[in-house]
Amino acid sequence: MPDASYVRRRGELQVYFDRTAVDAWKKFASDEPLGRIRATVRAGRDRMRATLLAGLPDDLAGWRILDAGCGAGHLSLELARRGADVVGIDLSPEMVRFAEGQAEAAGLAAHIHFAAGDMLSDAHGRFDAVVAMDSLIHYRAEDVVTAVARLAGHTENRILFTLAPRTPLLAAMHTIGRLFPRGDRAPSIEPASLERMAHRLERDQRLDGWKTGHSTRVSSGFYISQSMEVTRS
Repeated sequence: MPDASYVRRRGELQVYFDRTAVDAWKKFASDEPLGRIRATVRAGRDRMRATLLAGLPDDLAGWRILDAGCGAGHLSLELARRGADVVGIDLSPEMVRFAEGQAEAAGLAAHIHFAAGDMLSDAHGRFDAVVAMDSLIHYRAEDVVTAVARLAGHTENRILFTLAPRTPLLAAMHTIGRLFPRGDRAPSIEPASLERMAHRLERDQRLDGWKTGHSTRVSSGFYISQSMEVTRS
């Protein structure tokens, strides 16, 4: 059973991404020109997507992979192009419908199952690997560890995810975000220390048999994100 704080934040995120921000996120997934700030975010997300993909084999034939918090489905598409069978889960039904259209247009719909729901649900089955790009950055550190542990419970090989690293710029952005009217705010991110997160993961008994691995920071204008991986030891 997910912790109450995780469930509460999950509800906030669902409202935001399905009602408030869905059109903006569709633009990120298109070739439509963006303003200067949003263009840096798109470029940063492209780099982080490539970073996570680099942590997986080029040939993923026979792999079943969960794209946890799939959004518009870009990462799911790339995984399917490498031969994986992909399950893409997102809180937003509207984003899932958009991702399904993207898969149809790319001729990859037969290799990807998109669904709206909780990315941590055991009902999705077992996977060889999990990717969670920028889908855990809104949760407290203890909820992130619990999420990784739950994902590990039905994952055979590795989990690749991202954090919002604790930096002065992100701290300033976090403060500025709180100045907007409540109805216009995105749910705040939860900056985390890479070293402390690695320590938490390595000490958690639910992750016995797993170890932390490679980490890369991507910084592109207003996009700052840190990849992490845990693998079976």
